Amino acid sequence: MENVIEINNLTKIYQEGVETVKALDGVNLAIGKGEFTAIVGPSGSGKTTLLNMIGGLDMPTSGTIIVDGIEVTKLSSNDLINFRRDNVGFVFQAYNLIPVLTAKENVTFVMDLQGVPTKQSTARAIELLNSVGLGDRVDARPSKLSGGQQQRVAVARALASKPKFILADEPTANLDGKSAETLLDIMEKLNEEENITFIFSTHDPRVMQKARRIITLEDGKIVV
Repeated sequence: MENVIEINNLTKIYQEGVETVKALDGVNLAIGKGEFTAIVGPSGSGKTTLLNMIGGLDMPTSGTIIVDGIEVTKLSSNDLINFRRDNVGFVFQAYNLIPVLTAKENVTFVMDLQGVPTKQSTARAIELLNSVGLGDRVDARPSKLSGGQQQRVAVARALASKPKFILADEPTANLDGKSAETLLDIMEKLNEEENITFIFSTHDPRVMQKARRIITLEDGKIVV
């Protein structure tokens, strides 16, 4: 299997007052294309920190992250913005949709930043919203959508730029049981049918049951 992500000796140290906190401690990890992987562990184990590092939202104290041949840890701030835009799809616990935009406009937003022509971006947005079961809600704003529907818009938005992988940080945390199951079924189908790589950070047993690989973190280290 071709590796899309390679992480070598990744360490992240935060200074909190006089206290030093080692959020990640020498993490080594490879993620292959098409994986459906869950990063699990207790609160404070480093799950979200690791996802943020992979997505270029934060930089490590030491170590390297290579995504499809790009050494993310050597990129400038401007290059990191372009890297995130073109390579990473994010699905956050809090949805993070733009409230004044419709579902369709939220999905086209990243493509607009990429310079995709309007006709093409609109067609792709509608296609993606259909794929997550929201073809009849393309013109609805987030306030008119349920939590589960908003998270499905977020998944469609994450896919819009044709990223190398999707990072999903506790994507089911704010959803009821039925909405969570629907969302996970959609992501599993996208993974299986389109070979899209998904990496989850989660406490949710339902996500762990769906995942084909579990990576456990404790005190910033991967444990077997």
